[in-house]
Amino acid sequence: MNTEYTAQDIENIVREVLETADENLILPIVQLGHPVLRQQAVAYEQQLPQELLEELLEAMRQTMYDAPGVGLAAPQVGIPLQIAVLEDLYPIPEEAASHREREPLEYFEIFNPVYRASTERAAVFYEGCLSFEGFQGVVSRAADITATYKDRDGQEITRSFSGWQARIVQHETDHLSGTVYIDKALTRSLINESELWRHESMDVATAQEVLKF
Repeated sequence: MNTEYTAQDIENIVREVLETADENLILPIVQLGHPVLRQQAVAYEQQLPQELLEELLEAMRQTMYDAPGVGLAAPQVGIPLQIAVLEDLYPIPEEAASHREREPLEYFEIFNPVYRASTERAAVFYEGCLSFEGFQGVVSRAADITATYKDRDGQEITRSFSGWQARIVQHETDHLSGTVYIDKALTRSLINESELWRHESMDVATAQEVLKF
């Protein structure tokens, strides 16, 4: 069951969450079991004063960097709003980048996003989540998508993503409807991060043979 929120409720929640930020604007990231991660987030419809919105976005961005991660959705910091921040500029070996179709993703924000597969291609890889700390699991996702979302100024944008970028957008958008990657993962593929050394480069084929999924 989803909770109904007034604009004032949302503003109060955001102010309360921002009060928990440290001096670097780093917010606590909630973990699985927190109800907000299983709620349908509320569409952003200018519930926040502009200054407060900008403070929230900056805090989410700094929290993502600190984690570190390549995306962070508002529910992950306890806020039931359809907002996420994304960026993937971390250097990785060229061979791994090529295998995962991983291209640099400059920082951007998505409000009220939706996506759809634009081809029949699928990609099967390990992924993790800042709200399910310590584990990674194999998820099959559309390799090519078209996403429609708004930016912070309310302008609607339609953009195509492929490869790893498509995975990031899908992962963060799923958070906004109460879905966490483990809901879509092959559960027998789950690996605790302390065991990653056994599965060099997160090779799915090798892990599949060893873990029998």
